[in-house]
Order: sequence, then C-alpha cells, then structure tokens
Amino acid sequence: MTPDTYRAAGVDRSTAARAKERISQHARTTFTPGVLGDIGFFGALFKVEGFKDPVLVSHTDGVGTKLKVASLLGRYETVGMDVVGHCVNDILTCGARPLFFLDYIGMGKLEPQRAEALVQGMAAACRAAGCALIGGETAEMPGVYHGDDFDLVGFVVGAVEREGIITGQGIQAGDVLLGVPSSGLHTNGFSLVRKVFDVDGHPEVLRQRFPELGTALGDALLAPHRCYYPLLAPALPHIKGMAHITGGGFPENVDRILPQGLAARIRKAAWQVPPLFRLIQRQGGIPEHEMYAVFNMGIGMVLAVAAGQVGAVQQAVPEAVAIGEVVPQAGEEQVVVE
Repeated sequence: MTPDTYRAAGVDRSTAARAKERISQHARTTFTPGVLGDIGFFGALFKVEGFKDPVLVSHTDGVGTKLKVASLLGRYETVGMDVVGHCVNDILTCGARPLFFLDYIGMGKLEPQRAEALVQGMAAACRAAGCALIGGETAEMPGVYHGDDFDLVGFVVGAVEREGIITGQGIQAGDVLLGVPSSGLHTNGFSLVRKVFDVDGHPEVLRQRFPELGTALGDALLAPHRCYYPLLAPALPHIKGMAHITGGGFPENVDRILPQGLAARIRKAAWQVPPLFRLIQRQGGIPEHEMYAVFNMGIGMVLAVAAGQVGAVQQAVPEAVAIGEVVPQAGEEQVVVE
C-alpha cells in the first residue's frame, strides 16, 4: 500500500507528521528539569526528584460531551485546559504534586489547527500547574470517529511524600467542610445541559446571550475546568481530606473521603450558587436535589479540616468558605445537602 492509497482510505500521514511537529513545539514549552529526552521517542522519560520517599499517584480522565459544545462553536483551546485541570485535581486529593501529563486525541480526519489548539490549551494548563506535557497520541481513525467527532483523554502522574498522603482516614465528627469555588460546570453534566437547551438540534442557542450570565451561553459553558493545585498546595499540611466535585455531584464525591460511620452535612445557604446553574435548573425544570447530584453548583473542591485548622487554611486560601461539617452517620445517606 502506497501513501496515496492510504490517503484514499482516509489517513493522511504527511498531514499527521506536520501536525505532530506543531504540537511538539507547544509541548516543549512545558518541560521541567525532570524531563529526559525529547518528544517523539517510543516512551517518555522522567526523573523524579525533590522527594525523600515518593509515592506515585496516577489518574486518567476525559472531557466528556463538553467536546460537543466546543466542536459546535469551533473553539478547542479551553477543552485542552479542561482535561489537564480535571486530572490534576483528582491526584491533588491525595496531596500529590503533578509531574507529567500525556494525552490522547482521536479524530476521524486529522485537522492540524484543531489538534494544535487542543495542545495549546493543555500546554498552558500544564505550565500553570508546573507539570510537563511529556507525550501523547494523535490518532486519525476514519470510520470510528465521524464528521467533526473527536475525543480527548488525559493521563497524569504525580508524586507525594509517603508521610504526606491524604486519604481522609483521619476525618472525624466535628471537622469542618470548606468549599472552594468552581469556575463553572467544569467537565460534568453536559449531556443534561445539551438536552435542556436542545443544543444539538439548535446550536445557535450557544450564541444567545442570557441577562443573568452577562455573556453568551456557549462562553459560560466553555469556561475552563479550574485547576486547584497552585491554590491549594500551600494548605495541604492542614487538610485531612479532599473531594473533587465531578460527575455525581456532592453525594457521589464527598462520600468517597468519609470513614465508615460518618456523614457530611452540607448547607446550601452557605454560598451563592452561580447564575448558570439556576438558569439550567429553570430551563430544564430540574428538581433541586438532582442539581446537587449532577453539578458542582459553584463548589469545585470540598476540604475536610479540623476545626482548629480552619483559620490556617483560610489564610492560605481566602476564598475557601465553610459549607458544612462532619457528623455521626444517622441514616443510610452519607452526604446530606440541606
């Protein structure tokens, strides 16, 4: 099979080569001293330094159907930032510092500008987190992805000192739950949002301005998933447990850090829910309890802190607000939002 016949089958190797070179230039801007070698080898090499007794922490995740919104608007850099923010936040809950990141981009037809925009976003987010974008895979797969469909997945590896691992096992009744604001929907709930606004059938709604948002709906939806590592790193010694509020909202994420026999009581009145969430709720006629079980409702990270350490955490993270407390579990529910 010649390059021309492969191109006729839907895969253009010369276009892929040019795209990968442009992508590599952005990745190199994230390199930290731990990176050994360059982009393009079969494996990416990284030397772990600065730890006495390091434990590696890894995570993988995707952006989900938020990609459909990005595709309809032709804007891709922010979802590149999303995948980094989501993955880094998840290992942060263990107290880990991100070391390096890899990505997977799959498309039916490789579009160099779109792939480059995705990597530009990832590179910007990696630089902000002090994390090296060390490699990845860009796959052109006609017949698997159709039309403008594409997928974006990220893989992060971080490290934490063994004695500094945060597991939530030390959480006890009387501890305070602090909430750190989100930057929007982050990367969850977009299948419901697309249905509520009939985005797929009427994509023009993404350009509609809603008075309570002060911007177009699409702009509000594409706000990047906030990365909490730079903000929370100084406060980690004072934190017993962290819950990243992603898919499943409060009930399915806060309970992951609670020891058996304990429950979380979260007070909705403790913070102002951003207008975007209320717009979604009103437009879709969504019950209040379901909103808190699907979306982050303006709180992207929940911290469990001993009462005596609240001041220290809020000094390091002034925007952290008390939103509840840890109590003995009285019924079947481990997370009560009231």
